[in-house]
Amino acid sequence: MNLLKIAPSPHVFGKKSTKSLMSGVILALLPAWAASVYYFGWGAIVISLAAVASCMVFEYLIQRYLMKQEPTLTDGSAALTGLLLAFNLPSNLPIWMVVLGSLVAIGVAKMSFGGLGNNPFNPALVGRVFLLISFPVQMTSWPLPTGFTTSGADVVTGATPLAIMKEGLKGGETVSAMMDKIPSHMELFYGHMGGSMGEIAALLLIIGGIYMIARKIITWHIPVILLGTIAAFTGILHAVNPEAYAGPLFHLLTGGVMLGAIYMATDYVTSPMSKKGMAIFAIGIGVITVVIRVFGAYPEGISFAILIMNAFVPLINQYIKPKRFGEEVKHG
Repeated sequence: MNLLKIAPSPHVFGKKSTKSLMSGVILALLPAWAASVYYFGWGAIVISLAAVASCMVFEYLIQRYLMKQEPTLTDGSAALTGLLLAFNLPSNLPIWMVVLGSLVAIGVAKMSFGGLGNNPFNPALVGRVFLLISFPVQMTSWPLPTGFTTSGADVVTGATPLAIMKEGLKGGETVSAMMDKIPSHMELFYGHMGGSMGEIAALLLIIGGIYMIARKIITWHIPVILLGTIAAFTGILHAVNPEAYAGPLFHLLTGGVMLGAIYMATDYVTSPMSKKGMAIFAIGIGVITVVIRVFGAYPEGISFAILIMNAFVPLINQYIKPKRFGEEVKHG
């Protein structure tokens, strides 16, 4: 006797699992992580291990003892959150701050909403913004690339190219004068500058993004449209007054734009479902990022921009939906 089984959607399943997708993103990040270890030394390893381990421990404890659920550490999402959090932190940040950021990322931004698939905001960015607001001095004391060292005493800190440009323009200097004080575009492209682990090695972050697109882990829509929006907006400003506004290439290669566009904004849970929705989402992030960078108090704005647009994702999904299968199409 054949039984008719009735169950809620989804009724069609793909071959990819959460574990394989998370593993693919982690694999794509490994070249940039290796570059951060090369530039920032032992500190990058310590911060990464602390963030990944604490995120996994907090998720396990919360699921096991507070939510009374079977822990899902094997899906890789907690490890990825920890790695992305590490990419958003200075490599000389005190370990206890890293652990606190992990607690906020997992405990507040993820598990308090029900766990993976239910969180409205990117957990790693929530942890990063919490630390930035709570400990602004430590979170803006950026290590300069000095090559691999096992000694924390050898770490030299300094301003990022974005901060140098921001302060210089505020002090009345021109873009041309400021460009002489920061690394060349080629150095920025390879990652030779101060900042977080995710602010360096644009080349390797792009290679990782291409890998994810080729593996169909993400689609091209959000990163390409986001980067294009930033390039177009800053290009217009630069054309209007090249001595008051830095050019598009500078904005694309500095700060966390590449990391945010390729690895953070493309998060499945906190980004729109439809291609039109992705376009609106990406344009919004690009515009807000440039507005904060150019007209706001902070030199960087990508983290805030992504979190702001995360809040609009339910609205975007509500009003911009793909056509349902079998839906009648009206002509004329």
